[in-house]
Amino acid sequence: MLDEKTCSKIKQILENDGVIAFVTDTVWGLGCLPESRIAVEKIYKIKHRDSKKPLILMSFDTYPLLKYVDNIPKTAHKLMKEHFPGALTLVMNKSKETPDYVTSGMDTVGIRVPDNEVFSDICKSIDGHVLATTSANLSSQPAALTYDEAIEYIGNDVDFVVPDCGLNANGTASTVAGIFDDASIKIFRQGDIKI
Repeated sequence: MLDEKTCSKIKQILENDGVIAFVTDTVWGLGCLPESRIAVEKIYKIKHRDSKKPLILMSFDTYPLLKYVDNIPKTAHKLMKEHFPGALTLVMNKSKETPDYVTSGMDTVGIRVPDNEVFSDICKSIDGHVLATTSANLSSQPAALTYDEAIEYIGNDVDFVVPDCGLNANGTASTVAGIFDDASIKIFRQGDIKI
């Protein structure tokens, strides 16, 4: 979907502590490389976001996310097989690879694989293939659902708003489920996917 020139621009921006806005299957997002503390701090500043609210990690595929999670329960593997890519965020115990500044010092991390080809192209264009992300909006305000809304809400504050190539966000946030052992699932937010 994204041409080579756009992918190269995205890679350069992200590798230089930049922040981008992009379409996903649910809502528009903001993202940066998880290794860039400078960029993560920019995201909090752009959104006026409470530093106690963690970001989540997203990729085009499950595999690049696994190193950020510790001891994945069988239930989580089952849900990833059923719902990745899709509108499900799984919260699990994080590994030592996950920076504390991404998770606001918490011992857990949320991971997701959006079902969106533009987002996939973004991840495939960067080393590591993972972005630290949150919704594209000011805290407590609605998330952007279109390219024009992303420009209006945060366009002046990010380094690049990635063209959506005609792919729209559906407007319903992902279901967020916590899985810390094989016996229980805790629903933090109910979205389209019912578990």
